[in-house]
Amino acid sequence: MDPHLFEDELRELVREEKVLEWDDGQQRFVAERRLKVGAILWWREPLTEVAAADKQRALAQFIRRRGLDLLPWEEAHRQWQARVELLRHHLGEPWPDVSDAALLNRLEDWLAPYLLEVRKLDDLRRVDLGAALSAQLPWPLPQQLDEWAPIHIQVPSGSRIAVDYRENPPVLAVKLQEMFGCETTPRVAQGKVPLLIHLLSPARRPLQVTQDLAGFWRTSYHDVKKEMKGRYPKHPWPDDPLQATATRFTKNRSGS
Repeated sequence: MDPHLFEDELRELVREEKVLEWDDGQQRFVAERRLKVGAILWWREPLTEVAAADKQRALAQFIRRRGLDLLPWEEAHRQWQARVELLRHHLGEPWPDVSDAALLNRLEDWLAPYLLEVRKLDDLRRVDLGAALSAQLPWPLPQQLDEWAPIHIQVPSGSRIAVDYRENPPVLAVKLQEMFGCETTPRVAQGKVPLLIHLLSPARRPLQVTQDLAGFWRTSYHDVKKEMKGRYPKHPWPDDPLQATATRFTKNRSGS
């Protein structure tokens, strides 16, 4: 059959489609004008102009279908997510829901502005995910996030120790000697959530896991001291840890 017939006598059989989608075979975004006769693709050509909203919508649908793991998640992003979720759970509004399910449901709202330059899969892995996530917190929430769910806690030795918010409750893993003199368990979320303290040996293995530092020093510490003093003689194991100076060093070394 002469294909030119579809431009004249059989024109009514031709269906025109504008296609904006992710092509899994080519691993890229496709924007085309297609002419079809029934199920037969008769003609295709790239679209010269694509509305930003249409492209963003198509890419959001692709990410929703394949999952958030397509995005360049790093540990810092997951920690940010967990910190916001902690405050949302304990403090409520105005902290937004940034769970994976909520993020997938609201892709067009928070991620769309960062998808305009995406053409292929590698472009998705270069999206500024940190900026996209943090933009969901209007001022002054970013400042309050750092205040109420700080990334690091300064312990009595002076060290700044990272908090793992992906654990529930959040975990502060710190060498036991760095917490000498500290009776009060550090708290986050405006004091509503005591951290779970992992008190570590010099080999950085947990000796005790507690949310009650005062109780530990007065009870379990003495059993820990008996067991560890011979194993790690270079490290201080004072009889009264609440009166001892917290340190990150051995007994033969000093510093700040």
